[in-house]
Amino acid sequence: MLLWFVATSLVAMRWCFGDPAIDHRLIVAGALLPDVLHAATGGAPLAHSLALPVCGLVAVMLLTIGRRRARRRWLALPIGVFWHQVFDGAWTQPALFWWPFAGDAAEATLPLATRGIWLICIMELAGLLGCWWVWRSAGMAHKPQVRADFWRTGRLAYGAGPQYRREGG
Repeated sequence: MLLWFVATSLVAMRWCFGDPAIDHRLIVAGALLPDVLHAATGGAPLAHSLALPVCGLVAVMLLTIGRRRARRRWLALPIGVFWHQVFDGAWTQPALFWWPFAGDAAEATLPLATRGIWLICIMELAGLLGCWWVWRSAGMAHKPQVRADFWRTGRLAYGAGPQYRREGG
């Protein structure tokens, strides 16, 4: 699944944090990272355990001591990984989610593997609708400057402030 994690992480960021200054590109990268790691490592339990975002968070905090702007930017990556864990349902399998602290994750199955193909299709369709909503509500549909700012900075201007308003509208 791809669009499901992109949309749910972006929508969750908007509703939970409402911070337009966060780099949403890193939120999306973090939301996709566990599945990329899972594929690259052949299914290592770290990819879907709570250990991954926690270690990422600790690493960002340690590597950015004294560099507040870098810290603010890079915290988005482990936050995106947290969103993946939430919207993947990794928490429904305690041995996997709490690995390496709660048993043998070898017995756990990937959360995606427990879903039928129709549910996956419905979730991807919901993700497509969520991406469309983000695209429209952030003003990217009709405002090239908003799109350019997103690709350059990762910022989403929900409600598109006065700098993006068209003349007469």
